[in-house]
Amino acid sequence: MKVRDSGMPPQDYWETLFNVPGILDAFGFGPATGDVVELGCGYGTFTLPLARRIRGTVHTVDIESDMVTLTRQRAAQAQLTNLKADQRDVLTNGFGRPPGSCDAALLFNILHAEDPVAFLQAARDVVRPGGLVAVIHWRSDVTTPRGPALEIRPRPNQIVAWAGEAGLVLDSGAFLLPPWHFGLKLLRT
Repeated sequence: MKVRDSGMPPQDYWETLFNVPGILDAFGFGPATGDVVELGCGYGTFTLPLARRIRGTVHTVDIESDMVTLTRQRAAQAQLTNLKADQRDVLTNGFGRPPGSCDAALLFNILHAEDPVAFLQAARDVVRPGGLVAVIHWRSDVTTPRGPALEIRPRPNQIVAWAGEAGLVLDSGAFLLPPWHFGLKLLRT
């Protein structure tokens, strides 16, 4: 199911809205990181840089076939062999990885969905005990150039409450990812 209010602007504009290396650094992704799942590859904005820096494989999924095709093409052009992109509905079919098989899951700008707890549960199920569920979202306390409508934009405290319902715990408080995002590190116990 496509997430509400999730239209994508043109790629060249979209990719100016994030400090991708800074965001990946904030979550500690590096050579020691094994397999990671990502919900919503989009243009591959985070997918490709993540694949370049980890030892494992990035298993990314998107409900939009054109986003999957584009991410696959970009990965092939970059000669990345540790990136697998598939079209799938995570709420219906999961991430397509065995339970507890991944070091981390990325839920970036996606928890404005109708059922955020279900996405958090799917991420919890696929990460190993102690594994990371990395969340970023658009801030509500500043004007942002993109993002879902303010009335459905989740706040950090809402995400922490949903995470508790999903069986995840907060590793540390919310942190800013300038200029327009915040991040949360959630752990599977």
